[in-house]
Amino acid sequence: MQLHKHDVVEAATAILDSYGIADLTMRRLARELNVSPGALYWHFANKQQLLGAIADRILQPARDVPDAADWRGRIVAVCTALRDALLSHTDGAELVSASLAAGQSDAAGDILAALSRAAEDAGVPATDAELAARTVVYYVLGFTVDEQSRLQWDSAGVLDPEHAVAAVDHDRRFGFGLRLLIDGLGVISPLS
Repeated sequence: MQLHKHDVVEAATAILDSYGIADLTMRRLARELNVSPGALYWHFANKQQLLGAIADRILQPARDVPDAADWRGRIVAVCTALRDALLSHTDGAELVSASLAAGQSDAAGDILAALSRAAEDAGVPATDAELAARTVVYYVLGFTVDEQSRLQWDSAGVLDPEHAVAAVDHDRRFGFGLRLLIDGLGVISPLS
């Protein structure tokens, strides 16, 4: 059976979802696919490229968000889809954050571009629009890393009831922080 890039990404995503990012190794992936680890390097030069491809798969729903009429609605739609996409995979926020930092995700670039356009429509100067977009993405990633960590701690039974996931309204917290950022974008002045 010939191994395809898509098959490698799907198998790697399945390992991520079942075991988390710490157990997503090239050796484990090769074992799952019944190939030698070297066969994986035919499709991906290194693990960072593989993680970038997984990040692109995770981010696809946030990449395909239809444009809302106003800039505020676009930011909310993209960020909500981004958070949902990250939450749909074990350690999704951590993996995407690492891929973004390494510049390995095409989908992350598309999401940043969409948010940059929305920031420009909000009145943010073009020279600062990407900085605004990155700030919004960093908020979503940081919030979701925290949320996923709480979910993991809660499922392990180590959180006290006051901090358990059921006791925290993550949607409300997320929405509040996002509104703060959006309101700030509406009044931002050019950076010096």
